[in-house]
Amino acid sequence: MSGLHVPDNPYTWLAEWLPSNMSPERPTMTVATIGSDGLPDARTLLLSEYDVDGFYFHCDLLSRKVGQLTAHPGVALVLRFPEELRQLTIQGLAEVAPSAEIRRAYKARSPYLQQLAWQNTHDFARRPLAERLTAWADFAADHPEGFSPPATWTGYLVRPVRLTFWSGHPDTASRRIEYTREATTDPTWAVNFLAG
Repeated sequence: MSGLHVPDNPYTWLAEWLPSNMSPERPTMTVATIGSDGLPDARTLLLSEYDVDGFYFHCDLLSRKVGQLTAHPGVALVLRFPEELRQLTIQGLAEVAPSAEIRRAYKARSPYLQQLAWQNTHDFARRPLAERLTAWADFAADHPEGFSPPATWTGYLVRPVRLTFWSGHPDTASRRIEYTREATTDPTWAVNFLAG
C-alpha cells in the first residue's frame, strides 16, 4: 500500500492481510449490530473464514446478536492488526450462512470451542466458578468421541458493501483506502484515499 496504484478488487489485499482459512489461528474482530433501541451494540467474535461472497462468523441462535441481525441485517466488522499498524473495517449486510458452511465451521473449531457452543448459556454463567469447572469437566468426560453441533449453533455471512483498509506508519500520517460498491452483488468497486 505504499504507492498510489491500488488493485481494483479489495480481495487482493484481503489475501495479504488475513490468514488462510486453513490456518488454525483465527483473528478476532469486533462485530457491531443495531439494537432494538436503535443504539449500537458490539462484541468480539472470531472471523471463522472468508471467501468471494464475504465474511463468516458463528454464534448461538439464542444470542442477542441473532435477534438484532434478524431485525436489522446491517453490520460492521473491525479487525485490528496492531503489530502491522493495520486495521480493516467491513460494512455490509448479514444473512444466515449456508448449512454446509455452518457444519464445516463447527468441525474446524478446537474441542474447547466446540464444547463452548454447548455450555455457553445464561444458566451456565450464573453458576459459581467451582460448579462451572465441575460441569465443564463432566460434560467433556461424557463426550469422549468429541462433539457434534448443538441445535442452537448457527452462522452468518456478511456480504460487504464497504471495506476500509487503514494503515499507519511511524514516520508519517496514517491513511485509509476505502472500497465501496452500490450493492452486495455489484462486482465493481470504487476506490477512495482518505485521511487516517
